[in-house]
This record gives sequence, C-alpha cells and structure tokens, in this order.
Amino acid sequence: MSPRFSEVSEGDQLPALTVPLTRQDLVRYAGAAMDFNPIHWNQRFATEVGLPDVIAHGMLTMAVAGRAVSEWAADPGAITHFGVRFTRPVVVPDDEEGAAVEVTGKIAKKNDDGTVQVRITARSEGQSVLGGASATVRLRQD
Repeated sequence: MSPRFSEVSEGDQLPALTVPLTRQDLVRYAGAAMDFNPIHWNQRFATEVGLPDVIAHGMLTMAVAGRAVSEWAADPGAITHFGVRFTRPVVVPDDEEGAAVEVTGKIAKKNDDGTVQVRITARSEGQSVLGGASATVRLRQD
C-alpha cells in the first residue's frame, strides 16, 4: 500500500533497491527502445570510442532509479515529475553478474500540495551514475 502524506517526514529514507544489469538485459532494452547503438553491446566498438567497456543505456539506468520510487509509492502514476542528469556510465562486464545499480532515496521536502520531493542517489561500482536525480510524488491523503 502506498504511504500516506501524513505518515512521512523530511529525511525519511526510501527502501534501497539493487538491480543487476547484464549484457542480456542491455540487448533486451535495446530491442524495446529501438536503441541499437553499438556502445551498448559491442565491446570492441565501445573501447575504440574511448569507453572502458560496454555501457548500459542512460535511460535504462534512469528507469532503475524510477523503479525505486514507484515501488515505494506503490503507484507509478503517483510520480508527477522525474528528472536526472547522466554523470557517469554504468559499465556492464561480459559475465554472469553484470553490473549492480544501487538506488537509494530520501524525502527532501514535503510540499503544501500533498506531494513530496524525493532526492535519489544511484551508484554503480561505488560511484554516482546520476546527478541531480529527483522525483515529485503525490501521496495518499486519507
């Protein structure tokens, strides 16, 4: 059940979410998004253009961050605004484990209109991969 506006406080933490991304996930996402840029599947090409290895799609990384918020809110439609800056790619090795994207969130502000501002942190390999990530979420009033 989604949280009530009256039950949350500034500083409250959202449940942490860790999502593994493998090369297979990248191929599936490429098909769904119609984004077949070889930096997302071809290691030789990725390294030739200066990347350390194949990288996850930025929008896939953003979706993982959004999932953490929508699962907490128990309603994806409760998110009224969502934005990020892509600061560092998620490097996905060619193995069974892939790369882990770890997402945390914190209520930064309660607004007078029944929404909350959530500050989101997304990390992979101990480094931030999204900057300025935040969401505005409308919570239940009952």
